[in-house]
Amino acid sequence: MVAPVDSNQTATRKLYLETVGCQMNVLDSELVVGGLRQAGYELTHNAKEADTILFNTCSVRQHAEDKIYSALGRLKRAKNQRPDLVIGVLGCMAQKDQQKIFSRAPHVDLICSPGQLARVPEMIDEARTSRRQLAALGLGRKEGPTLQILGSFESYDPLREPGLRPTPFQAYVRLMMGCDKFCTYCIVPMVRGPEQGRPPESIVEEVRRLVGEGCREITYLGQTVNSYKYQHEDGRTYRLSDLLAMVHDFEGLDRIKFITNYPKDMTDDLLEAVRDLPKVSSYLHVPSQSGCDEVLKAMKRGYTDGEYREMLHRIHETIPDAAVSSDFIVGFPGETDASFEKTCDLVRDARFKNSFIFKYSPREGTKAFPLPDDVPEDVKKERNNELLAIQSAISAEDNERFVGQIVDILVEGPSKTSLKVDDESPVRQMSGRTHNDYIVVYEGNQRQAGQILPVRIVDATPHTLFGEVVTHELVSIG
Repeated sequence: MVAPVDSNQTATRKLYLETVGCQMNVLDSELVVGGLRQAGYELTHNAKEADTILFNTCSVRQHAEDKIYSALGRLKRAKNQRPDLVIGVLGCMAQKDQQKIFSRAPHVDLICSPGQLARVPEMIDEARTSRRQLAALGLGRKEGPTLQILGSFESYDPLREPGLRPTPFQAYVRLMMGCDKFCTYCIVPMVRGPEQGRPPESIVEEVRRLVGEGCREITYLGQTVNSYKYQHEDGRTYRLSDLLAMVHDFEGLDRIKFITNYPKDMTDDLLEAVRDLPKVSSYLHVPSQSGCDEVLKAMKRGYTDGEYREMLHRIHETIPDAAVSSDFIVGFPGETDASFEKTCDLVRDARFKNSFIFKYSPREGTKAFPLPDDVPEDVKKERNNELLAIQSAISAEDNERFVGQIVDILVEGPSKTSLKVDDESPVRQMSGRTHNDYIVVYEGNQRQAGQILPVRIVDATPHTLFGEVVTHELVSIG
């Protein structure tokens, strides 16, 4: 239990938090800030005026880690000038690198793994008073009995922090912690611990609270969200399809999404729930990673290219309007030109809504790390660009079919392009998403954020649809 903090003592404390990585990290940051708000902290977007600086980190790719170590290096002078400054590293890097962080950046005060984030407020307080380096970490996958390991990666649910949500009317809801898939390239099972689902009652109650706060869209999160399973003592087993149905009829909730999915767990009951529940988005993100059986086996993905294609067939047969996206890794050890061409064939045949494509990055602690990184960097880059070009051409062709159609979008706020312009006028380019996750921009008003509006699509690019708000004019007959 976190010890109470004297609110008078911390009333002027200012917190700067930088988040790197996936939606799960975004949610973790929201929960951390929610807890620190209760301890009297005020969030600031200026690190120079903060007396507590936290980094919520990602270890999926080397670039993300390098970015954090660079940021920590730049804070060394600030720490020397302000010894009372508390610097902390949270999340996946903390669990993966552990004492290495203190060695590379001795001015860091605390490290805390994803399963120990409830301890952050008390750790900050103790670090400031004791001036000792503190660590709160989960157990390794082989460092104890299963229940003990699970306990060291517990989720928690303090008060939420609306200011860190994607928008005030959209929220993430965690269904599960950890992952048991052990893909050979992936560090997640080691840094986020064993797979464990939250009780369905707590999930439903959290959604109820969020909708009561004005959230119109919730997104269920899990490393492999469609693997969610929770068994009650009475023997009843709950799956993702049950959780979709349990919140579907909440008044005020308009959209329900879920990410990210694992191909082998794309069950018929889930597809039927997406088909039959109107509020559930028909957008499915289902990473393939490769179209070559040999590479998939080396990655330990647990399925073949043929099985992935069979899953795609079931998706489109059950949900004809489904929008499917995927992830791919190019340059995995042993990937030949022929292997890569099979991946290109899959992308051409599947016609994904979009694909997220990454060059292989060896991660220490994974099964693939000892393998020779035998695909030259220039070849990785060439394959990355080629696959992007194939996907871009497909997305451009498919997006053209929207031109002339009217779609309903949930307006999220000013577009990224508009935010780059120093313009505070209420009329500006706005951005939103369709029910199945296509991005739409249009000229509108900031007051429209949070509304669901009909928009006629007038143009399209591979990544964006351009539209005009449909207005209804009343014409009087004299």
